[in-house]
Amino acid sequence: MREVAALAGVSIKTVSRVVRGEAGVSPELTTRVTEAAAMLDYRHNLAASTLRGHGQKTAAIGLVLMDVANPFAAALHRAVEDFAHGRGTLVFAVSSDEDPDRQREVLEALLSRRVDGLIVMPVGADHSILLREHTRGTPVVFVDRAPESAEFDSVTADNREGAIRAVEHLAAQGHSRIAYLGDLHTIQTAAHRYAGYVEGLARSGITLDPNLIHTDLHSPEAATAAAEALLTRPDRPTAVFSAQNLITTALLRTIGKYDPKHAIAIIGFDDLPLADLITPPLTTIAQDPTRIGRTAAELLFTRLDGDTSPPRHRVIPTRLIPRGSGEIPGSTTTSVKTPADRPAASQHHRR
Repeated sequence: MREVAALAGVSIKTVSRVVRGEAGVSPELTTRVTEAAAMLDYRHNLAASTLRGHGQKTAAIGLVLMDVANPFAAALHRAVEDFAHGRGTLVFAVSSDEDPDRQREVLEALLSRRVDGLIVMPVGADHSILLREHTRGTPVVFVDRAPESAEFDSVTADNREGAIRAVEHLAAQGHSRIAYLGDLHTIQTAAHRYAGYVEGLARSGITLDPNLIHTDLHSPEAATAAAEALLTRPDRPTAVFSAQNLITTALLRTIGKYDPKHAIAIIGFDDLPLADLITPPLTTIAQDPTRIGRTAAELLFTRLDGDTSPPRHRVIPTRLIPRGSGEIPGSTTTSVKTPADRPAASQHHRR
């Protein structure tokens, strides 16, 4: 702070008031302090008072997830928190909402609190802030998505192989019209699952039909609209591979209106709560968020303990859980029955 004050030609008190966002500082002085802080790469230390007596550590780590409310992210969060608790460390968990700007904001907020390390589910390809922090000595572990740079430790699931397994399983039940519903193509996991879908079709000798593919479904409304578009086609698919858990939820809410006899097979990527209670029970490609989170925490704390070995990448396998929806046999004909074609009593059926 003294260096910023000297460069800006102001008092330390003025610098303190600017970085704390206090009123009463002129726009001219605010600009001078802000520019000086940027030139010196100065970050206000909100946790400075806690550093005394802790060996210059805050006993806290940051965890940046896409959405802490997502069941997968929530399970991963709990695994990290449980491991950190055993090390006497708190976890600050925040959501990026797949927004690079928000990710930058929450990272800056965590780093201003001097967290000892970061576990990040990254958004986009710009990791400059994390590279800078890594260079400063802050351990960083990427989770769910591998980094473009080889500088970081990372933990991911075998998304591509899981998707291949889903498609091959549906093909083995006699399906050749297998639709795909996926998240934003810019998300690494979504891209890998789509690549696995395409490869699974090729391995099964099935020609890819672009009309059966819907990507960039990043809201319940978009997923519902895509499901309705598929299910009302005159040549609708006999099977659907839903490559994200929230998309699967939207699909299940929609399909009851158009497939009351459960003729369409479904496999979802990521397990869902109560998946075994759906009719028919949902077949899934299940990740292991608990193992992913624990592995990421183990890597981070190994670095915090002083390990300087080369970066490591851990791949956690997925598994197919056959419960019934993915084992519905394929058929050569599928007629479309919309809610208007059925008796009124059945129009409210949901599953």
